[in-house]
Amino acid sequence: MKKIILGTIAFIALTTSLKAQQDAMFTHYMYNTLWLNPAYAGTRDAFTITAIHRSQWVGFEGAPIDQTLTMHSPILKGKMGVGLSVLNDKIGPTKSTFLALDLDYQIKINSKSKLSFGLKGLVNFYSVNLNKSILENQNDNAFSENINRILPNSGAGIYYYRERFYAGISVPKLMENKIKSSSLNAVSKEQRHYFFIMGTVFNLSKDVRLKPTCFIKATEIAPIEGDVTANFIIKDKFTLGAMYRTGDGFGLLLGYNFTEQFIVGYSFDWSMVNTTRKYNSGSHEIMLRYDLISKSKSKIKSPRFF
Repeated sequence: MKKIILGTIAFIALTTSLKAQQDAMFTHYMYNTLWLNPAYAGTRDAFTITAIHRSQWVGFEGAPIDQTLTMHSPILKGKMGVGLSVLNDKIGPTKSTFLALDLDYQIKINSKSKLSFGLKGLVNFYSVNLNKSILENQNDNAFSENINRILPNSGAGIYYYRERFYAGISVPKLMENKIKSSSLNAVSKEQRHYFFIMGTVFNLSKDVRLKPTCFIKATEIAPIEGDVTANFIIKDKFTLGAMYRTGDGFGLLLGYNFTEQFIVGYSFDWSMVNTTRKYNSGSHEIMLRYDLISKSKSKIKSPRFF
């Protein structure tokens, strides 16, 4: 079984008319908003840096490993925002490294809320290293060709936000780039994904807040998938939450605000699907976020829950 896992993953990655969820998945999606929606750039009153690492299906050979690093800031006195994202997605012998630039324009609806329109330009450095595949027949010509492609793309999004609520819709990759393999005589392509995000915050008591969020993903043919998360914020220091992902699994989230500017998060989730949970020990994530505040500001003007 182990000898053919990587070869099977490579074949699936290259098979004709691939139509499934392709984008990297994060339980800390509520901290990875810039990658999902370019209109999020600059919506915090600071230069924000966020890093997330995910090890999915620990113990399963060739399982996805993902990292993302995002940076964004308001410019032109908050009228616009700019951001930079790097995402690394590895599954078996396939690897995608994305580099994205985000720019948005923000309209002030009233004294408490804004509407942002964003554009994303990105490039995917895509590769498949079949030399690392372990096959029953090492001379199989179908797996003899390594693939390296540079795939440009673009995306767009709309994001509405105020102090205690946000909602957004986006398409991070509008183009469905085709990837051809002469050895397999097959064509796969990047699937267009449609995302909807929403979240809010409620005060349950003087020291406890509830922050529910949701993340809905849709793409051609594959089932619509949704993440629903409820985080409790305790004394503005500790975060404790749970996540449910439709058709996939459950997760637990922990977080700690070391300062007003620096937060660390951890999550563990496991699959409820029999075909995957038998062969792995769950998925782990670590999240770091830092808000760099200019010297002219003693603190962020208002709480930034998102």
